[in-house]
Amino acid sequence: MKRIFLALVFCLTIPAMADTVTAPIPIGIAVAQTGSVAFFGREQVNGARIAEAMINASGGVNGTNIALVFQDTAGDEATAVNVFQNLITRDKVVAIVGPTLSQQAFAADPIADRAGTPVVAPSNTATGIPGIGPFVCRVSAPMAQVAPHSVKQAMKINPNITKVAVLYAQNDAYSSSETQTFQDAVKGLGLDIATIQTFQTTDTDFTPQVTAVRDTAVDLVVISGLAVDSGNLVRQLRQFGYKGLIVGGNGLNSPNMFPVCGGMCADVLVAQAYSPATVGKDPVNRAFVAAFEQAHHKVPDQFAAQAYTAVQVVAEALARVEKKSGKKITGFELAELRQALNSALRAGSYRTPIGEISITPGGEVEQKDVYVARIAMNPDGTTGTFVLLPE
Repeated sequence: MKRIFLALVFCLTIPAMADTVTAPIPIGIAVAQTGSVAFFGREQVNGARIAEAMINASGGVNGTNIALVFQDTAGDEATAVNVFQNLITRDKVVAIVGPTLSQQAFAADPIADRAGTPVVAPSNTATGIPGIGPFVCRVSAPMAQVAPHSVKQAMKINPNITKVAVLYAQNDAYSSSETQTFQDAVKGLGLDIATIQTFQTTDTDFTPQVTAVRDTAVDLVVISGLAVDSGNLVRQLRQFGYKGLIVGGNGLNSPNMFPVCGGMCADVLVAQAYSPATVGKDPVNRAFVAAFEQAHHKVPDQFAAQAYTAVQVVAEALARVEKKSGKKITGFELAELRQALNSALRAGSYRTPIGEISITPGGEVEQKDVYVARIAMNPDGTTGTFVLLPE
């Protein structure tokens, strides 16, 4: 009995072996592949897969391939939290790219932050995302950097704008944050906000909202919502006789809106952090667009480009860790690598499909170029393009 007791004591005193990083290097991709925003998440999956293929074809991280571990966050917070926990503890990823929605990020990112696992947000533009914790950063420019440009473009097109209607999805954290940026931009330009209308991302009938817009006789409508609800809203505004300019935020920056409002999508102005139209002057974007078109027979949207960028940034930061430490990634303990990677993400700049970017010590992205596009619909009434407007 004494020997058994001593053996148990001996076993209990042996320290648990630390997790080590395996090859290929696992990177978590936590985006919505099902649910109400799957149209965004599926494009993020497409963009991330293109990044994985191109990075590994170019030698990976100094000869070591990366392997993306995909998990479906759907469109709710509870699923995102569960996915983050699995990626961190079960799949032992070195970093997580995701989630799709800002409101999911506010729920799930603290899990990763407490576990010391870097998060790179590909599409979370709400105010306060980098402030979640020191292990959280983003490559998606906040709307404070992007949205004002579209309102200014509207005023160039119609200098007589004086009254504005603001509409936003109140059940979506991103839209509620974005609308404040739009409202500040409108007020800063000396315009009058004649009405503020709210809706739900699940709404299909916008009669009260469009009636209020019509009754206030505004010159400009500004919408913050997701692609489907915003597309329905645009369509009903036109059906009710509104003929003025419409400005949309990040949620309208997707071809998934085109089949919803059809030909009535035409001439909507959209602020963009990415445009495939820059291929002529940007070789990085040109290579990405070419690979994406070959794989999917269409041009990539902003969600695909930002997901690609997030994976690229993680891979390049891993290479920086190797260079600085002088040892291979597979020679690191997992916790040690996560810490080193988090610091490397914030060191230097990156040439990406969305242009040249860097990440501040506080986790915020700094992006040199942003754009405003006008939607041009094709004769079929279900497809279209985003045409860049001159600055």
